[in-house]
Amino acid sequence: MIGRDIKADLKNRAYKFSVGVIIFIEEVTQERKIYYSLVDQLIRSSTSIGANIVEAKSASSRKDYIRYFEIALKSANETKYWLCLFRDAIKCDKKKTENLIKEADEISKMIASSILTMKGKRKI
Repeated sequence: MIGRDIKADLKNRAYKFSVGVIIFIEEVTQERKIYYSLVDQLIRSSTSIGANIVEAKSASSRKDYIRYFEIALKSANETKYWLCLFRDAIKCDKKKTENLIKEADEISKMIASSILTMKGKRKI
């Protein structure tokens, strides 16, 4: 499995990122019904990242453990897509959006690196 410090940092960053997205959504969409499907997709994908990292702890096998991280990676990439849509199509704080996109990208890279390490394709 991956190192405890790296895993703890990743789990913590994913959690804080989810909180950041929720606060961002709250600030952006006072009229949530207008953007309901975008908001819903962004909330689902952003909170799925950390949820799958945490869920990996109860995996029944190494393969299952890796699979949870692969799902978290897909969710991180999907989250970047939704955030880009918010940035480009909705009136919002562009700097906050860019910061969230950057953090999603960094989390995505951490997850991808962890997956490569777990699969033995990269040394720590």
